[in-house]
Amino acid sequence: MAPAPPHPALPRLTLVLGGARSGKSRHAEALVTALPPPWTYVATAQPFDAEMTDRIAQHKARRAEGWRTLETTHDLAGLVRTSGDSDTPMLIDCLTLWLSNVMLADMDVPARCAELIDALGSAHGPIVAVSNEVGLGIVPDNALARAFRDAQGRLNQNVAALADRVILMAAGLPLTLK
Repeated sequence: MAPAPPHPALPRLTLVLGGARSGKSRHAEALVTALPPPWTYVATAQPFDAEMTDRIAQHKARRAEGWRTLETTHDLAGLVRTSGDSDTPMLIDCLTLWLSNVMLADMDVPARCAELIDALGSAHGPIVAVSNEVGLGIVPDNALARAFRDAQGRLNQNVAALADRVILMAAGLPLTLK
């Protein structure tokens, strides 16, 4: 049985899904910052190029005082296990980049996803996880992209099943699914 939510305003686990530029990160940040600081921001992006470096800088610049940033590219489950048992609200941004990192490192994707689901299931919370909905577009033309889309869809389903609340963002508007 999952522990009771530590904050009535924010469930133990919230999943915020959406497409590119749907407003999912901003909405997730607003959910977390509705609680008093401190807050933990878990960043999973790797700055492989100048454009991604700029995106990361923009995300950092808009965060208010009170955030503690932790970075992980592969061991998200371990970070959730060590940091997800406090009452400090945690934002994970994002599951999609983490999964991409795992796949590009040629790690065992099903095993790493299972570890993450286990860690999220046993975390005290509150945790808000951001993830891209990647299954609404055309079927990708290559095997790696199709494998990624399928793995992301399975991960999103598993996190959504575990989550107390699931929000789909479209055009900056939140739609509560669960």
